[in-house]
Amino acid sequence: MDLDLRKLRYFVAVAERLHFGRAADDLHIAQPALSRQIRALEHDLGAPLFVRDSHGVTLTDAGQQLLDDAGPLLAAAQGVRRRVSVAARGTRRLTVGFRAGVAVTPAVRAFETRHPDVIVDVQRIEGDEQTAMLLDGRIDVGYVRLPIDEAGLRVTPLYTEPRVAVLPADHRLASKEQITEADLAGEPLVWNADPSTQPTRRPHPNAGYQVRGVDETLEHVAAGRGISFLARSATVFYSHPDVSYVPIPDLSAEQVCLAVPAARTSPLVDDFVAAARATAEITEECGNYEMWQLGGESAATNG
Repeated sequence: MDLDLRKLRYFVAVAERLHFGRAADDLHIAQPALSRQIRALEHDLGAPLFVRDSHGVTLTDAGQQLLDDAGPLLAAAQGVRRRVSVAARGTRRLTVGFRAGVAVTPAVRAFETRHPDVIVDVQRIEGDEQTAMLLDGRIDVGYVRLPIDEAGLRVTPLYTEPRVAVLPADHRLASKEQITEADLAGEPLVWNADPSTQPTRRPHPNAGYQVRGVDETLEHVAAGRGISFLARSATVFYSHPDVSYVPIPDLSAEQVCLAVPAARTSPLVDDFVAAARATAEITEECGNYEMWQLGGESAATNG
């Protein structure tokens, strides 16, 4: 039997709250009706999804597995709806997402040479939304930085990028030509819980500020609330009078990749991936900076 997406949404609502009453209220349906839908889904799948007892509601192993798989599946269904809606308007459009510091202009130009009739939108994305925006169709293809939840995605490595330490301008090491991670041992780190921004060999204490994106990071560092680490492209795209960038060669490089939904089949997407891979090869041959400079003005404007 095909999986009923409506029942799956009901299941996710209960699984996230572990409470039938609250889930029913949020779904704007009666609790008995919700319970019937969950029992029907369990019958469809041939497995119990919840344990209901005097202590409350908990997920079974089968329920936990379904919850893990449900997010990408529901997001993919939403993506289909978005793409059908765009196609119905008769517009050929490709939306490309990119992380801060990634120049998309070279690939866009190469793609538009082959497809002058396609409108290419570019949209800045943050680390905590990379997977979600790809799966639910808000972007068709994304320049992402690892790590990323690759479930439901096809990820193609493009190039690596060294990282730099981001220090207050008056920091004791701000004028150094380069430093080591050991030089910064114990200093509080301004980060956003994205593991890619946290060194693994010498973890730093969390500075205690919730930041999202490069701009917020720079403001906190400038205020002396901690240090941070960013990809070297930040030195090209972002400047701040109260922040200094210092190379830190022993810190692991960032991996920039291109990601598309695994279930998505589209000649336009395939052509953009080919253009991105070709321009990425030039990026590495040029040591990254020349390609950033070619696309810097466009990326900064759209960022």
